Amino acid sequence: EKGYETGEHAPGLKLGGCGAYRAAHHIIKTHAKVWHSYNSTWRREQRGMVGISLTSGWGEPVDPHSPTDRDAAERYIQFHLGWFANPIYRGDYPEVMKNYVGEKSAQEGLGTSRLPTFSVQEKTYIKGTSDFLGIGHFTTRYVLQKSFPFLQVSSYHTDPDLAELVDPSWPAPGPKWLYSVPWGFRRLLNFIKTQYGNPLIYVTENGVSETVQCPQLCDEWRIQYLKGYINEILKALNDGVNVKAYTAWSLLDKFEWNKGFSERFGLYHIDFQNKDKPRYPKASVDYYKKIISANGFPNAREVMS
Repeated sequence: EKGYETGEHAPGLKLGGCGAYRAAHHIIKTHAKVWHSYNSTWRREQRGMVGISLTSGWGEPVDPHSPTDRDAAERYIQFHLGWFANPIYRGDYPEVMKNYVGEKSAQEGLGTSRLPTFSVQEKTYIKGTSDFLGIGHFTTRYVLQKSFPFLQVSSYHTDPDLAELVDPSWPAPGPKWLYSVPWGFRRLLNFIKTQYGNPLIYVTENGVSETVQCPQLCDEWRIQYLKGYINEILKALNDGVNVKAYTAWSLLDKFEWNKGFSERFGLYHIDFQNKDKPRYPKASVDYYKKIISANGFPNAREVMS
């Protein structure tokens, strides 16, 4: 979307209204081809797995008793996670996506939908091409219905007719988009379980960045974030969700898209001003080491022998 719709990221193309959908269409078909290639050529010998990693927030209806808010929240998740996961697990784009983009394309006088279509053969070829689902998750939004004026230029962002809100009480230690809302992760994981037949899940990205550097490397907010989100994964496991692995994002501060080195996700602080790029552990390192050694939360009352 940022590479082919708004042009914020490489390759910087501004193909409003159709660029993101076309790029995603090629990604999904290419992913399926790679999966089939491995499946037919190397799987028997190597016994490896091929999956896809998708990043998605969670959309919670502003009023859970409002059908329009619930529908808007459903569109939020289908236009994010379902956009890629639905073809891979169920054979086609989500119905709500096809309906909304198709109707808007017709209103614009286009002969065909801006959302590409899969042939019957492609649907069969794509469905089931993931041995595990990688999930990147960082934050949650409240969602409600919002209609955009017809004269507005069409875009992926206006197609689902929704607005995103945040609760001002949610902690926001890092950038403006990343609020700490742990309970949204459990709901996302349970959605995946229900929607896609409880696939094997690897959490491939989950973490928080800081925009203001703490000179003592005392990232207490990251400790609280990790504690909250990992705890919700444990609850999801108790719900029967098939989560197999968790990866914190990230080990080191690094180059973060168009934010460069200014947005720091790392457990280890990197001094980018020094030519040797020395690394220093933040407070979250010691905390995360304990979680790793215990494969969960250590019991504070347990006596070390």
